[in-house]
Amino acid sequence: MIERPFWQKRIEDAWGEAPIVWLCGVRRAGKTTLARQLGEDRTLYMNCDLPEVEDRVRDPLLFFRTCDRKFVIFDEIHQLRDPARLLKVGADEFPNLRILATGSSTLAASHKFRDTLAGRKRPVHVVPVLLEELAAFDDVTLTRRLLHGGLPPALLADAKKPSFYREWMDSFFARDIQRLFGFRDVNRFNTFFEYCLRQSGGQFEQTKAASAVGITRPTVESHLRALEITNAVTLLRPFHGGGQNEIVRQPKVYAFDTGFVSWARGWDPLRTDDCGLLWEHVVLEHLQAHFPDVALHYWKDKSGREVDFVLARGRDQVDVIECKWNSDAFSSDALEAFRSYYPHGRNYLVCPLGSKGYTKRFGSHEVRVCAPTELKRSTPS
Repeated sequence: MIERPFWQKRIEDAWGEAPIVWLCGVRRAGKTTLARQLGEDRTLYMNCDLPEVEDRVRDPLLFFRTCDRKFVIFDEIHQLRDPARLLKVGADEFPNLRILATGSSTLAASHKFRDTLAGRKRPVHVVPVLLEELAAFDDVTLTRRLLHGGLPPALLADAKKPSFYREWMDSFFARDIQRLFGFRDVNRFNTFFEYCLRQSGGQFEQTKAASAVGITRPTVESHLRALEITNAVTLLRPFHGGGQNEIVRQPKVYAFDTGFVSWARGWDPLRTDDCGLLWEHVVLEHLQAHFPDVALHYWKDKSGREVDFVLARGRDQVDVIECKWNSDAFSSDALEAFRSYYPHGRNYLVCPLGSKGYTKRFGSHEVRVCAPTELKRSTPS
């Protein structure tokens, strides 16, 4: 198994804050592998897909009292009949025990979690393989990561196989969407999901989506909400407040993985023009992993000038992150417009650099040109 120390440390740190860690992320992102890497000598691993596990945890007090390990892992815990009660008993009655529960969605996604477990849990959202993790995956290049995506089975495959992505879509609907939300029409849902994949990185208009897919606007809203809850898409809301010409309502939609975006768009092999959009997704995943508690936004005005990502660090401190596959393609027009409203903050141009970053002046503003890995050191959370 390939070690992923970044995520292992995130789990350990979260256990230092609360007895329950909720390890979420899309199917096949590597949650089970991470859970098993915590060490068999100190953990009790429970695969909740197995019927026998339901019987073993029927009496939570007895189960935890007879447990001889310091850590208990409940993999796919939403498959159990009453997972919230199980977790609550473990956290409240056995304060020295540490619990890891995995699933594709947030705890709030299922009616089984009426108890929010407030104060007892910390979420850790696993995203596809990060740029800084590629070295652990032998002979995997950045271009391959963009094309295949960051789910380990797809990333390690000899060739990009469309069947993997189609089978994942069907499994995602059957095991997550249908069970958690009760949707019945797999064709209608997957048609909408594929529409979101093709629109990924762009502004999302609900009325336009309903017309394109042939469904009602309420259905668009419910399906989009399900995708967001299960981490299959991220909605970025526009940053605004300083000018009358800013876009204030329309979100942008980003799919969870570059491999699915390129698959839905038919990008195989990749052309240079394709890499810019996919690179933007990789940077977003880096920000989600390293700054999970920071609200991310984008910015756009009615003239079409746009900033990829905006991080508000305070009332008067707003950081700008622009993404370019080639730094020579960067224009500072949008940055100049944004800074006319919000003059204070740091400016970053994030590119796939193989060397240390540097500072460059564009117009009247200094911009740090760097790889995503530099953001974790210089951008505060």
